[in-house]
Amino acid sequence: MTGARLIGLISDTHGLLRPEALAALRGSDLIIHAGDIGAPDILDQLRATAPLVAVRGNIDTAGWASKLPLTAEVQAPPARIFVLHDLMELDRERAAGFNIIVSGHSHKPGHSERDGVLYVNPGSAGPRRFRLPITVARIDVKHLPWQVDFIEL
Repeated sequence: MTGARLIGLISDTHGLLRPEALAALRGSDLIIHAGDIGAPDILDQLRATAPLVAVRGNIDTAGWASKLPLTAEVQAPPARIFVLHDLMELDRERAAGFNIIVSGHSHKPGHSERDGVLYVNPGSAGPRRFRLPITVARIDVKHLPWQVDFIEL
């Protein structure tokens, strides 16, 4: 997706797409869902907001989810983004050469940089788990250095 500038990140909706999440992602050039979607209508609603890249999470076991890849690669120059659900399953060789790694699974929003690669987990936008915040994130890939903006819902 060569024209993407503002990328919305969402994960772990677990069948619940809050109106506040959609509102926070509105205006994105591209939305990335890092898995544990939970229901196919969530993908339809996100696609109605912006072009969508989604990967399958560990709860996405129904027939509709079998069409989703386990990983995805996004070209949003100057960024090369690798997407998977569980960072613990990252194949470092396969992800070599990517600038940004997006994952979910832990429900904990956060970002870190290691060896020049930005690792981002947008947190969980679905049902509250423990005392973790309910969040989505955004990155403007045209503005360097990349900055992750977390939006608490």
